[in-house]
Amino acid sequence: MKRAARISVSLIWLWLLPATLVSAQNAKLPDGFVYLNDLAPDIVVELRYASSNNFIGRPIDGYRSSRCIITRPAAEALKKVEAALKPFGLGLKVFDAYRPQQAVDDFVRWARDIGDTRMKQAYYPNVDKKNLFPDGYIAEKSSHSRGSTVDLTIISLNGDTGKELDMGTGFDFFGPESWPDNLHMTPSQRSHRMLLRELMKQYGFAPYDKEWWHFTLTGEPFPTIWFNFPVQ
Repeated sequence: MKRAARISVSLIWLWLLPATLVSAQNAKLPDGFVYLNDLAPDIVVELRYASSNNFIGRPIDGYRSSRCIITRPAAEALKKVEAALKPFGLGLKVFDAYRPQQAVDDFVRWARDIGDTRMKQAYYPNVDKKNLFPDGYIAEKSSHSRGSTVDLTIISLNGDTGKELDMGTGFDFFGPESWPDNLHMTPSQRSHRMLLRELMKQYGFAPYDKEWWHFTLTGEPFPTIWFNFPVQ
């Protein structure tokens, strides 16, 4: 009788749990995808689009949690990059990886709302918002939705643990200052960008010539599929 009562109480407790929590715990990723920290627990994740700390200034549609999702081959390659950095007291911080199409659609709607410029000074001070589409900063499709593109930087593991190396601009800064080969950076900033780029290339990622933080796995497993399941 006591055992039956315990089971009954447990079932009631489970029923009372918030639906979002139960959903997140039971969420099954599509085949080929993993949670990055399940494979590489020491990589720091700061999923910007799940927060208000981004160029729009609010959480983005499709980001229901701050768990980083990525394809398994990309996660395994990132783990190798992290291992190469660790002996030098350095690590990785990921800002974004898999991005659902609904999030990209949210970016597009925001870009068309010319009056919403609350984050302009921090993210695009020298770019007129009406030019975000023509200049290629916002697009209707993103390689992130294929699951093997990642936005990241290098951090210190010693002294100021977690401090990002100075790359000359922050993540998602719109402008030529963010181009990896921009010559107006200091030698230190350029060397940090080069370190990140060369290590990522060594372990199978291709850089993007307009964003120092953006890399796509060569031979990605889903080169023609743009996914739309939420981040949860």
